[in-house]
Amino acid sequence: MIKFDQVTLRRGIRVLFADSSFSIFRNEKAGITGENGSGKSSLMAMVRGSLQPDAGEFSMPGNLEVAQVSQELEATDQLALDFVLDGDAALRAIEARLAAAEASNAAGEKLAELHAQLAAAGGYDAPARAAQLMNGLGFATADEQRTVREFSGGWRVRLNLARALMCRSDLLLLDEPTNHLDLDAIVWLEQWLRNYPGTLLLIAHDREFLDRVVDRIINIEQGKATLYRGNYSDFEVQRAEHLAQQSVMFERQQRQISHMQAFVDRFRAQATKARQAQSRLKALERMQRIAPAHIDSPFQFSFAEPARLPRPLMALEEQATGYGERTLLSKVSLTIYPGDRIALLGRNGAGKSTLMKLLAGELAATAGTRTDARDLSVGYFAQHQLEQLDVQDSPLGNLRRAAVACGRDATEQEMRDYLASFGFMGDRVFEPIAPFSGGEKARLVLGLVAYRRPNLLLLDEPTNHLDLEMRQALAMALQDYAGAVVMVSHDRHLLRTASDSLYVVHDGRLQVFDGDLDDYAGWLSSSAAAAKADAAPGSAANAVVSESAEDRKQRKRDEAARRAQTAPLRAAVQNWERKMEKLAQQIAALDAQLADAALYTESQKKKLLEVTAQRAQLGRDNDVAEAGWLEASEALEQAEG
Repeated sequence: MIKFDQVTLRRGIRVLFADSSFSIFRNEKAGITGENGSGKSSLMAMVRGSLQPDAGEFSMPGNLEVAQVSQELEATDQLALDFVLDGDAALRAIEARLAAAEASNAAGEKLAELHAQLAAAGGYDAPARAAQLMNGLGFATADEQRTVREFSGGWRVRLNLARALMCRSDLLLLDEPTNHLDLDAIVWLEQWLRNYPGTLLLIAHDREFLDRVVDRIINIEQGKATLYRGNYSDFEVQRAEHLAQQSVMFERQQRQISHMQAFVDRFRAQATKARQAQSRLKALERMQRIAPAHIDSPFQFSFAEPARLPRPLMALEEQATGYGERTLLSKVSLTIYPGDRIALLGRNGAGKSTLMKLLAGELAATAGTRTDARDLSVGYFAQHQLEQLDVQDSPLGNLRRAAVACGRDATEQEMRDYLASFGFMGDRVFEPIAPFSGGEKARLVLGLVAYRRPNLLLLDEPTNHLDLEMRQALAMALQDYAGAVVMVSHDRHLLRTASDSLYVVHDGRLQVFDGDLDDYAGWLSSSAAAAKADAAPGSAANAVVSESAEDRKQRKRDEAARRAQTAPLRAAVQNWERKMEKLAQQIAALDAQLADAALYTESQKKKLLEVTAQRAQLGRDNDVAEAGWLEASEALEQAEG
């Protein structure tokens, strides 16, 4: 049992949560929720043993085998499969003892005993288990024999996750495991976690992932950590009931319910019997039920009515595109009308982001035709756009430039009111955004995109870095938006509530997907099985495919060109990694000083203040470095994908 008894936890002078009591029992799976900065990761750090409560008592059995995803991303020449196998430390210890015994010509009985231990620990099928984990997380079979150094930052995070899952643990700690995963890897991971026999503590901002995996919610808000029984949807209902008891919230709740009821009724009248339309109707009805749970959200925004809504907005006919001489997509035909809600599905690297760049006009077509409406206005949200913010300026300064660019005339108060709907209030609107978190920058970019009043929204993974409340606000805002939406997202709640049409990018083509997201999960499984069968030795497909010498030379030339093209991005990732490593060493040194009781004597008061200030600044610098590393890693992944 993991027990919190009247626990209070601080970060500096700030109380994250106080007087909180609850217990997590063996085999329970708990999701930790709360807005950014509320203390989720600090609670996890307490469980890991790297933080101690400032008041109260925290206890857990001392003999638990704990697995967690390492934050270290060191580039080594170790093979990826061996790196994952190292996650099973007990197995590796037996292998080491067996190797030592064989090297010393130990007695046969000793060797037999060690071989029996190896068999009992699953040593003979361990490589297959490690390969299965890698495959589930999106790695190809050939990746098993690549070195860790060859993978970009995002793929190294996946390797670290596979290594943690390889550990035969009693307690598994996962902090945002879905951040670097695409939808098919998320579907696989949630199934693996449902079957996990130990206790799970999970931080995630994906409500559907939480719904499918956890049976407890630890929610941190208003300085309190509270345990709720059930999954995230159950928590929302319980929280809504609690808020409804507060009379100050009741009137606002009724307005929100009425608003959602009107939209659900309007959509029901328009919905066809198509499976996806009916799936969205069910999702909207669920949103109506949970709306009261989010009535006190700090994010309340909407997409303004576009100035014009021409029909159609855009039409692509038999278009092709790619990078250099490599064609990634071909024969793409798509017509987009106002009111369309299109979600793009497909495996990692299939070309979803490439298609979004084509729609946004950032990537030229190499074949086919494109017809844009004269009054087309595109609002494009993508992770690389976070880099286009003026980080030395404030949210208000960035919004001013956006207003000038789109010819909007607004007072400072109107712009401040607008920024407040995205969570930027008070003096925060005047602060330089360089030290802002990745979530805050993503919120700001989303606000800037919405401010331009586009009639076509292109959203490429808009929920990355966003917490649950902001994701809910985005899903709500998209309901009343009069323009068209094309989105790529691994957040199934957003896809269910904000998309009517599903398209799948597969084998270089764009095709309508006739089904809903549950059908898509089944399609992923069946297509993976078919691909595995085709790749099996002796299969017809495998026997036919052979690579000529000229094809091999061309492939190597293409690979060299891609490496040269992505070299600056790899350098940026490595630069951020070096900064993070240096900051980690400096933070560790200051933490050691802060752990010294002598520093808290009256004579050391001045030094204590200096060290505390330095530690706070390093923490902010580390947040900036982590955000920079994430953005650089994602840019590299997109360039390589």
